[in-house]
Amino acid sequence: MFLEPYFSSNGNQFEFTRQQASHFAKVVAGDFNPIHDEDNKRFCVPGDLLFAVLLKKQGVSQKMRFDFSGMVSDGIALHIEKKCDRQASVVDANGKEYLQMDREGEINQDPAFVEHVVTNYVQFSGMNFPHIMVPLMQEQQMMINCQRPLVIYESMEVEFSRLDICNPEVEFNSATFDVDGKRGVVTLNFDFKQGVDIVGKGIKRMVASGLKEYSQDDIDGLVSRFNERKKTFLAQLNQAA
Repeated sequence: MFLEPYFSSNGNQFEFTRQQASHFAKVVAGDFNPIHDEDNKRFCVPGDLLFAVLLKKQGVSQKMRFDFSGMVSDGIALHIEKKCDRQASVVDANGKEYLQMDREGEINQDPAFVEHVVTNYVQFSGMNFPHIMVPLMQEQQMMINCQRPLVIYESMEVEFSRLDICNPEVEFNSATFDVDGKRGVVTLNFDFKQGVDIVGKGIKRMVASGLKEYSQDDIDGLVSRFNERKKTFLAQLNQAA
């Protein structure tokens, strides 16, 4: 499966190196958040990578909710703990929980289907910045700290109307940014479409902290640095290939 280069397994345990997690963020999700850089002191594994590995091992259920409760660093041995048929968590050897999944309904464990769902979702998810976040911040006239941007994945919900499908595509629906002082919650709504038919819906929530008054110059600088980081990484990747 396409995820194999991005994590290491040992029995029922799995873990991530900084390079694996960083490359997943950039290559698969198009996510250039500095917190996923290999040399970042605050480095953490992308939440979408935890989500992807969990679905690889557990399949896609008709109704799912994912709650993120901790940031994973490199080299932490993780495993999936099933509390019951409807609930599973990603935990470490000490029982600390990082991601919990609640699910209902039918389950599709076909590897090709799981890969398609995961790939489409994380590519959409990685588009948060700048495509979706910047217009939201401009609208609210509040923005993240451009010198130390911090947006944390909080939760995600997905519900399919049916699972007898093969290649649903994720399509952005709408987004909101609810600001309360220096804290804001970004909510993304999206659909899964099979051809012209909507076969599923989803909601992703992120928490942005350390908000400040909006500055177009600061945002332009942040976007410019983002685009430059992306350009540099892709050039290095092409040279390595």
